[in-house]
Amino acid sequence: MNDIYLGDALTYLKSLTEKSIDLIITDSPHQIQTRGAGFRKVRDYMDVIYDNNMADGYSTEVLQQFVRVMKKVNMYIFASKNQLHKLLDFFKDYNVDVLIWHKLDPIPTINNKYLSDIEYIVFIRDKGVKMYNTYHSSSKLFQTMVNKQDAQEYDHPTVKPLHIIETLLLNSSKPGDVVLDPFCGTGTTPLAAKRNDRRYLASEINPKYHNTALMRLEGFNHQDYILKKQGSLTIFDLINEVTS
Repeated sequence: MNDIYLGDALTYLKSLTEKSIDLIITDSPHQIQTRGAGFRKVRDYMDVIYDNNMADGYSTEVLQQFVRVMKKVNMYIFASKNQLHKLLDFFKDYNVDVLIWHKLDPIPTINNKYLSDIEYIVFIRDKGVKMYNTYHSSSKLFQTMVNKQDAQEYDHPTVKPLHIIETLLLNSSKPGDVVLDPFCGTGTTPLAAKRNDRRYLASEINPKYHNTALMRLEGFNHQDYILKKQGSLTIFDLINEVTS
């Protein structure tokens, strides 16, 4: 518990106990490529192939393992447009919602296509799985600038904004729950769990990113964070405290 495994995601998933996870938040790896010169850049998302069964990012075997390890299906999966059909088809018997992360400063593209300025977040849950959302946290649209500072600091091209991950986590889990991210990259999901009194399990195959994730978690001071959080309550937080 509260550990990040260094190795293949599918191998790690198979090692986990059945019905042991409360929430999954994850994003299969993507690779940014550029073509041309100057501002003539094209952003292509290509699935990293961990083994022969993962050419499409989320293999059927991985999705089956997601279902196996969950107490009740309750997960957020970041996905490209090419992955949507498979995810929606695989989880057709569950409650499914599609959330959008809209990037306000996408990489310019020119090759006869629209901008790559959105990512999909597929929210899947069993019937009856409780949410803990507020009016303030219930929008299906997240709009942010691309976090170039984190990308540079952690040397990772697709670091997800921490506040988006925290919103998903707070909406769909409670303190003490176990949150899983088998493609954890530089550790944003484990960090969000640690900051908000959730337990976490995670894996990452890249040793460099694995080490970065461990360093981010070790550098987090929970007491300092609580003091800062108490000093920055919004009117929405106060309303929620009064009405909850």
